[in-house]
Order: sequence, then C-alpha cells, then structure tokens
Amino acid sequence: MRRRELAGAAPAGPSAKGYPEKLSSRALLWLMLAFAILVTPQWDRLPWWLLALCIVLASWRWLAQLGRVRLPGRLIRLAIMAAAIAVYVATVKGRFSVDTASSFFVLAVGLKWLETRTARDFYVLFFILVYLATVNFLFQQDIGWALLNLTGVTFLFIGLQVLNAPRLKGATWASWRRLGVMLLKTLPIVVLLFVFFPRMPPLWSVPLVSNQARTGISDTMTPGSISDLAQSSERAFRVTFGGKIPSHRDRYWRGLVLDQLEGETWVQGLRQPFERAGMVNIDGGIGALEDDEYDVLLEATNQRWAFALDGSMAVSGNLVSMDGDLFRLRRPADTAVRYRLAFEDSPEGVASVQPVLSPSEHRQYLQLPIKGNPRTRALARQWASEMDKPLELANRFLQRLKTDAYFYTLRPPTMPEDGIDALLFDVRRGFCAHYAGAMTFFLRAAGIPARVVVGYQGGSTGAGDEYLIVRQYDAHAWVEVWLSGSGWVRVDPTAAISPERIESGLRDAVAEEGSFLEDDWASPQRYGDIELIQWASLRLDMLNYQWTRWVVGYQGQSQMNLMSRLPGNLTLRELGYVTAGLIATALLVAAQVTAARQHRGRPSDPVRRSVDRWQRLLRRHGVKPVTGETPEQLARRASGQYPQARKLLHAFAALVNKHYYGAGDMTPADRRALKQLIPATRHAIKSRPGGSR
Repeated sequence: MRRRELAGAAPAGPSAKGYPEKLSSRALLWLMLAFAILVTPQWDRLPWWLLALCIVLASWRWLAQLGRVRLPGRLIRLAIMAAAIAVYVATVKGRFSVDTASSFFVLAVGLKWLETRTARDFYVLFFILVYLATVNFLFQQDIGWALLNLTGVTFLFIGLQVLNAPRLKGATWASWRRLGVMLLKTLPIVVLLFVFFPRMPPLWSVPLVSNQARTGISDTMTPGSISDLAQSSERAFRVTFGGKIPSHRDRYWRGLVLDQLEGETWVQGLRQPFERAGMVNIDGGIGALEDDEYDVLLEATNQRWAFALDGSMAVSGNLVSMDGDLFRLRRPADTAVRYRLAFEDSPEGVASVQPVLSPSEHRQYLQLPIKGNPRTRALARQWASEMDKPLELANRFLQRLKTDAYFYTLRPPTMPEDGIDALLFDVRRGFCAHYAGAMTFFLRAAGIPARVVVGYQGGSTGAGDEYLIVRQYDAHAWVEVWLSGSGWVRVDPTAAISPERIESGLRDAVAEEGSFLEDDWASPQRYGDIELIQWASLRLDMLNYQWTRWVVGYQGQSQMNLMSRLPGNLTLRELGYVTAGLIATALLVAAQVTAARQHRGRPSDPVRRSVDRWQRLLRRHGVKPVTGETPEQLARRASGQYPQARKLLHAFAALVNKHYYGAGDMTPADRRALKQLIPATRHAIKSRPGGSR
C-alpha cells in the first residue's frame, strides 16, 4: 500500500515531473553495488585505466551524495568526457571488435555517474545496466557467471523498489520478499518458453571477434612454448563418448600439422585460406550418441582448428574435414563450441588404396634450413647409410632416447644456437616440443619425410567417469613419419623417454621433479592428493558441463532431438503451435486468477483489507468514499452524520495513518484493535434511531 493510493498526495518535495529532487542514498547504493557486480565478468578484458576511471567517478558520485564534494558542472563534465574518449581512441588504435565496443559501453556507464541526480537518471542507469548484464553473456556463460549476473539484476530491482519508497521502514526486506514471490510465479512460464519456444537461427550473425588473448595451442611451436602451456590447468575441451572411453595411451587429440622449420620455430607451411566467418553455430547435438561417436565441447579459442582422435570423421554440420586428417570449424570458436565426430570403420575384405606422397609434398616434408645443427645432420646421414628402412632408423632414434639418459622435464634449460645439437648431444633435457622438433629434424636430415603434430594427449575423467576433461597441461607434440605403403605413422619420442606421460599423464611424469603446476597455486588440480578438493572440483565441473550442454547449447537441433522423444514427434511448426497454446493458456489462467481476486476484493495486505471493509460499511450507511480522500477526511465526514461513532471512526483512521505514515510498524495489538473497531463502529451506527438504512 502506498501513500498515494490512500491519500492521493504526492511525495514530499516532488519535481515538476513527479520525481524526487534528490535520490535516496539507499537506492543509489543498490545501484552502485549492481554496477560493481555487472562489471566483474569483464574485469580481465577491460583496460586498467577504464576500471580505475569507473571507480573514481562512482566514488565521486557517492561522496557528493554524502555532501562532502559537489558534482561537476556541465563544462567540467564535457571536459572529462572528451579526455576519457581521447584515451579510449588512443588505446583502441583502430582495432574495433566486440571487446572494444563493450569497453566503450562501460565507459559510457562510468561517465553517467556524474549526471545521476534525479530519479529520472536512476531509471536511465537502471535500463543501461540491465543491458550490460546481457552483454556479459557474450563473454562469460558458465553457471557461476550467470548467477552473478542474476545477482546484479536483482540488486537493480531492489534499488528500484527502494527508490519508490525511500522512507518506508523495512522496504529492503519487503523488496526481497516481493522479488522472490515474482520469481516463483514467473519461473514455470520461463522454463516452458525456454523448452518449447522454437529455437530458430538468427537472420544474420556478428562474429565475436575479440582482441583478448586465449590460452591454448598455437599454430607455431618453439622449443619452450608447450612447456609454458603445461603450467596451466585451464580446460581445453570436454569429451563424451557413446561407447567405451579409450585408454589413456590412445588419447592423441590431433589439432595442427607443422611442416616447415623457420630458424628454431615450426610453422604451417601450407596455411589455410582465409574464409569469411560463418553463422553462429554452437550446436553439435545430433540426437543420442552412437557407440562409435563422441561429442567434444571446446572452450573458446578464437581459432578454427578442432581436435579429434585418429581415424575420425565429422558428423555435425559445424565441422569440416581438411587435408592431413585434420578438422576445422566453420567459424572461429569465439565461444564454447560443441561438435560431434565418429570413428571410421574399415570393412574387412576391402583393399585400402595405397597412400602416395607427391613430389611436391615429398619436398615439403624434407624442408630444412640451409645451415644449423651440423652434428645432428652428420649423425642422420651416417645412420641413413647404415640402414635402408625408414622405420628401422626411427626406432633406432627412439632407442637412443630411451637408453642414453635423456630426461623429460618441465624446467628445460635455455638452448643455445644450434639447439637441436645441444639437446641431443649435450643437455639431454627437454619437454615434448624439444624432442618432437629434434626427431623431425633428424628424420628429414636422413632423407625421410616427417612432420610435427601438435594437440593434446590424455585427459582425466570427470565426475562419475561420464566424460573426459582435457586441460592445457595435456598439450603435447609428437612426430609423424611417412612410410611407403602405410602413409603417415605416429612416432612419439616422449613415449620413449617418459612412458608415464603417455600412460597416466603429466603429473606422474614429473612427480619426482615436483614441477607440476608449480606456478599455479590456486588450481585445484595441483592438489591431486586431497580428495575433498578433487571431489568438489569435479562436481563443479560437471555442473558447468551440463549447464553449457543443455542450457547455453540448447539450440535448434538439440531442441528437436528433445521434442522427438515426446509423443507425436513434433516438427518446428507444430512446436510453434504448442508454444502459442501454452502462452495463451498461461495468460488465460493469470487473467482468471486476477479477475477472481478483484471480484473477491481481498487485497494481500491485511490492513488494506480492513480499510476496504471499513469503507464498505460506511458506503452501506450513506457515506460514500471519494477518490483521493484520506482516512481522516472520511472519518470526519462520517462523524458529522453519525456523531455517536466519532471516537471509533477517528480511532480507526489514526491506526491506518500509523501503519502507513508512522515511524514504527503496527503492533499485533494494533492489528487486533483495527479489526475490532469495524464491528464496534457498525454497532454504534445502528444504535442511533434511524441510523440503519
């Protein structure tokens, strides 16, 4: 119940447009808390100066609210805006993307604090911050960030309610309760709309091109690049298998082939041609998984390459096959992407086509710099003169790594010039990238086509062993050698030096060294021997995994797959009819409930119900309430007609005024007295001869 509902009077100190001249401090505080929460999902992509500016401007506005400083005038505000925009333009340097657009949006919100003076400005910021909450979902979609966004929007609504009742005691608690009731009422409708409303693709798509660096496999490999990546426990992707999960040693996730050596760096000799980004398509769901299929949920990388096991073929439409047994997404993975693959069958009794390496490809996979690493070149030529078969030479190289005290380490030394010579003959300590690059160089120097493959190897099972989690420290590099009649065959020098890395993972391979995630003290994976931490980490990961698959990734194909399990096998058109029917039914039920409540005339506020009963009593006895009339005015007018009930009428009006305008809440005794005054007033009115109609 609001004062204007009973008395028809405006709040104290109204402006010309009905807004208070000064914002409530509590409402402004809720608005600032909401802003702080809604900016948090972007803290790692916003420039530091912008975050600092927002803090300064918001603090300035709060100090002005407390009366300690004054808000700047128009000219100063324009000067601050011009300076901030100039710094923004200088920082962007012409690189316009979703990141830069989001940064400019936050800058506009920060500058708005200096103009927030009235309730009208509050409403403007309210709607801007609601939009900011939706922008956050472009970058952060995990369930934790979704709950944080929901908290920020909740604070906005609390501030909005406090704004409209700044002096009402208990307004904050009442606002929380009212929002909770509204949520419970609307949640079923929201769930029904989410599940049944047709998930149609957008008419156009703006790629989420971002300047933000992503952790993950790169299209170049230097000797220490993967060892740096191995100190990160961030997720690379998750995999769900329709059948049995492959053993750890068979989990080679191919991503890129590096076939050209430039100095000490391996790169892609034949780079993929530029292709315009396609439509947003994060949906890889094609129904239930078959025994030979598996789903990959790839984290955002801003790249197009996908990761797959050997002998796979693309199933989902957002994936294309490339040369070199590789796969590429139809658009960069600027958000989490789900795709599906299947293992290829080799029918028995069918002769496979013998693979052939063309002369140009033969030259490509023998390419080496003109100079460098003379000792490795000499040893390769010597071994090549002693044996004819490439596989024998490759096995002899692996045997050398196994028996001559080479070490696998996450702390490789800095290699001097001719680093491959230093690794093979002097240092004998390195990571997978060192040994893969050295072996490829050695094989090419011996006249055997070879190439480096980078991707991931391994992966740990999630909660309940339902899926695999592949993390950045599973990044790996290995070698493929060309064998006539067999094609490209994998040879992994790491398996010869450290079998534990291939059989069980990086943690076991460097256990004695103690270097596993030594720079990432906050990672739960670092504390693998603490069961409680691992249990909590896996349960949280499963929650996020299911959220991403079935909520964030609930697209058209996933929806139709779900609908196909319902009776009738609904099509997209029939689904639209069902949705329209559900909405119409919900609106009809809501209208019926509202009409029934209005017909009963029973407001939810018990004091308001007592006021209605009191007004109906006076109306029946000839005293009709007037719109905008206060309870005191109505009691005074009724007392003129029924003087014997004067004290009772004014006592009732006083209790109502105490409830709505008093400093304290109505006590239980006051509520009982309010109810008792109605029959007492009825009796007093009827006690006068001719008083009853």
